Amino acid sequence: MGNNRRRGKRINDDDRPGSWVAYGKLLKFFRTKAGLTQEELAERMGYSQDHCASVEQGRRPAKAEFTGRAEEVVEAGGVLEELQEEVDFAQLPTFFRDLAVLEKEAVIRYSYDPLVIPGLLQTEDYARTLLGGAYPPLDDETVDEWLTARLARQSLLTRKKPLVAFALIIEEATLHRMVGNRRIMQAQLRRLLECAELRNVEIQIMPSARAVHGGLNGHMVLLETADGKQYVYVEAQGCVMSRVGREQTSAFWLRYGSMRALALSTEESVPLIEEVAGEL
Repeated sequence: MGNNRRRGKRINDDDRPGSWVAYGKLLKFFRTKAGLTQEELAERMGYSQDHCASVEQGRRPAKAEFTGRAEEVVEAGGVLEELQEEVDFAQLPTFFRDLAVLEKEAVIRYSYDPLVIPGLLQTEDYARTLLGGAYPPLDDETVDEWLTARLARQSLLTRKKPLVAFALIIEEATLHRMVGNRRIMQAQLRRLLECAELRNVEIQIMPSARAVHGGLNGHMVLLETADGKQYVYVEAQGCVMSRVGREQTSAFWLRYGSMRALALSTEESVPLIEEVAGEL
């Protein structure tokens, strides 16, 4: 997130993301236009003056709830809401941003997740628990920032233009890994079932009985854009490898095809998820 940045703390001028700075300048413009001081803005929005000042200075990201209140109070006409996606994007870990950019252009997104439920399908409590277990530990503000960005990405599932076709292969073991507690896991498995009902989402469970298959080398994401360009993104322990072009990615796409043939179909996966949820 930048070598000079203190994790999760408000950052100095040199490290401020451009989208945060632009948002802050616009907030100040609309506040001034509305004839409000920072103190008056904070009071009307229900936030502390320090919080509002930090957002105006580009040192703290605005969350969607903050933006909604600001739009009402300063009558920004949707301008701040337009910037919210870029503000959220700047909160992503640096190593993850290239994938987030490609996801915006993708019409096909396939993934294989061997260890945990994929981020696009995670509940807030499940995601927060995972981020809270990072090592070295992240402070609370960094956890909040990364969590906000992760949840914001989930809008990809229901984006209409362009509609994205998802196929997600998830190892059966992830259904049994107790992330947090029973309540968190039950809610997470219900979330999987809800996502499986989306017509553009196919969730396939890879049974543990399939001891050997093409995904044993780890997590992968395959993307294809509207113009037919293909990408592969592989991440492990915060280290990223990416490839572009059919010659560089064809082996991954073939491998993924073989994995889909071995995994349970969505129709077969749903009862398994329901069974595991019922046993919790």
